[in-house]
Amino acid sequence: MLRQYLGPLKWAVAGLAALLLGATGLNLVLPQIMKRFIDSARLGAGADMGLLLRLAGLYIALAVGVQLLNAGATYVGARVGWTATNRLRGDLMAHLLSLDMREHKERTPGEMIERIDGDVTALSNFFSQFAVRVFGAALLLTGAVVMFYVTDVRVGLAITVFVGVTLFLMNRVRKRGVEPTRLERESSARLFGYVEERLAGLEDVRALGAGEHHLRGFLRVQRDFFSRSVLSWARRNVVWQLSMVLFAVGYVGILSAAVGLYAAGAITLGTAFLLYQYMSMVEEPIDQLTQQLQDLQKAGASLGRIGELLALRTGIPEGERTLPPGPLEVRFEGVEFSYAPEDPQSRGVLRDVNFTLEAGQTLGLLGRTGSGKTTLTRLVSRLYDPTGGHVRLGGLDTRDVRLHDLRSRVAVVTQDVQLFQASVRDNLSFFDAAVPDHRVEEALREVGLGSWLDTLAQGVRTPLPTGSLSAGQAQLLAFARVMLRDPAVVILDEPSSRLDPATEAQLTRAMTRLLSGRTAIVIAHRLDTVARADRILVLGGGEVIENGERADLERDPRSHYAALLRAGQGAERGLHGAETGAAAVLA
Repeated sequence: MLRQYLGPLKWAVAGLAALLLGATGLNLVLPQIMKRFIDSARLGAGADMGLLLRLAGLYIALAVGVQLLNAGATYVGARVGWTATNRLRGDLMAHLLSLDMREHKERTPGEMIERIDGDVTALSNFFSQFAVRVFGAALLLTGAVVMFYVTDVRVGLAITVFVGVTLFLMNRVRKRGVEPTRLERESSARLFGYVEERLAGLEDVRALGAGEHHLRGFLRVQRDFFSRSVLSWARRNVVWQLSMVLFAVGYVGILSAAVGLYAAGAITLGTAFLLYQYMSMVEEPIDQLTQQLQDLQKAGASLGRIGELLALRTGIPEGERTLPPGPLEVRFEGVEFSYAPEDPQSRGVLRDVNFTLEAGQTLGLLGRTGSGKTTLTRLVSRLYDPTGGHVRLGGLDTRDVRLHDLRSRVAVVTQDVQLFQASVRDNLSFFDAAVPDHRVEEALREVGLGSWLDTLAQGVRTPLPTGSLSAGQAQLLAFARVMLRDPAVVILDEPSSRLDPATEAQLTRAMTRLLSGRTAIVIAHRLDTVARADRILVLGGGEVIENGERADLERDPRSHYAALLRAGQGAERGLHGAETGAAAVLA
């Protein structure tokens, strides 16, 4: 992980190492200057004032240098850390987008947000400073121990034993915090997922008076997160607590040794102070190692969870071929599909589906709820692959086509249009800066939104707040997105399900322009939506009940389509009669 994400930043990492090592070297020199200053000052009236001033000035200059080097290291480290973690976020996002829908169905968007952002943020210090700071701390620790040997071999031996015991014990307890931290991250992801789901359904929660129930659920999830956070914090702090106890013993020992040696005349007062200073230099890197080990525990837990995500493999492998230009023929050959193919008891959503839609034609797809209509269109856009048979576009099996090429040639407009809090052009171009404004304007006018566009103060650059459009305008905006992409195949999922008659007429005109010269599949519950379709396919229980030319099926009184038309006309006459009766009563 370090090699992959810090490799491209090697010069910045080298600069960070130079800054840290420079600060370490100066730190080792400072106590020597202080020792000489103290020993010279003890001479009293015989002290060389010029030497003392020079030593004081040198000490101040070097101390300021240490602070500047540390500030530079902090700045460079932050840049390295955020650059590396942002690249990891991008890779994680790309990987998640490459997974098939089965994986996304198993996790909430909130959980995915926490995985991509929260877990990666926990790695920021690991990327930016872990290796360099551990190396710098080890160097400072080694230098301080060596200086003890230079001062007094006996003290050096004692400090070596103390450092060895301290590092051994810290290494023994450091792993205790990894598993609690992993559980903490998991509970954090569940908390994010819970909040995201409730915010997404806020209107329903309020309308049905379920706020109290969901609040209690939130408190349960929050309580679990809090409990696991406290446990993981306590486990990680064992390293720090152990360090505090050991250094309390260490400082007592070194002060006792310094006082004893000074009283015996073996060392000067400056050397006694030097021993104390170097003891603090032993404490500083070990404290730093303690902090880094705590961060390593967090990083270990986050790396494990990130590794789990990266280990997921899509069930939709990449193809190698490209689709031919122009409108594409759509063909299903003995297609079978199940959302749980590994379960032999699972009933397939689609069973032995066969039909051909010629290039440039429109197919009206009818059937009851749960008949498999949406699943069929998902196979065309390759959100899933069939568990049996073949789906072909332009004569090519969709499994043999490059995913990017296929999805750039197949456009889907769903019932619920997703709008972003961004400008009109960003909503249409999906934030592609290469798309010129005039193409966005042309697409909007093409679908009948020209008069609406003329009312916008900043044209296509006008911000589009969420919820500012009616259902009809949102559908037309989705049509404009498709116009902008100019795909070969268009799939419309019940485009007029929530519209009033006037808006539906406008949408029908836009749909006629949208589908002109393109192969199209239109899912419909209202028969008016498919009144201009070339072919009709009726699904029932995952099987093809009827398939044929719309005009032929309309003339055949025994066809399902004709029966649906008669039922729809009867319902309209009944509704008209009820309206007439109601008007008479009111009169």
